Amino acid sequence: MENILLTNLFASFFLCGLIWIVQLVHYPFFKYVSSEKFDEAMGFHRKKISLIVVPVMFAELLSSFWLAFFSNSYTNYHITGFVTVLLIWGVTFTIQVPLHGKLSQSTDHQLVDKLVLSNWIRTALWTTKATIGIWLLKLYLT
Repeated sequence: MENILLTNLFASFFLCGLIWIVQLVHYPFFKYVSSEKFDEAMGFHRKKISLIVVPVMFAELLSSFWLAFFSNSYTNYHITGFVTVLLIWGVTFTIQVPLHGKLSQSTDHQLVDKLVLSNWIRTALWTTKATIGIWLLKLYLT
């Protein structure tokens, strides 16, 4: 149980920090990439960010599931965390991934603005998930 909780906390804290960097630096930077290099930059972004994000997102999803359904303590917090992770996945695959797909086809600064604006949803959700993790850590340590 402790290893699953630690995996979950690590994943949530890591992804929360990463999404804030993406939100404040990485996505807005797309507006400064020239039209000639935009397709190449988007391909680089998708390939490299996936290597970092996908394994950690799966670790967060699986550990959140396990904690929500098999933990004997603080069940409501774990269920809330799992639902938050499901919402993150939903937003990722219904909003962010399609926007990335459109951006890989053309340089469109309005789409970059939509990407940044809609990513605030994931930023808020991962911040919520990390906050739940901080609260759980406090509960488990006291």
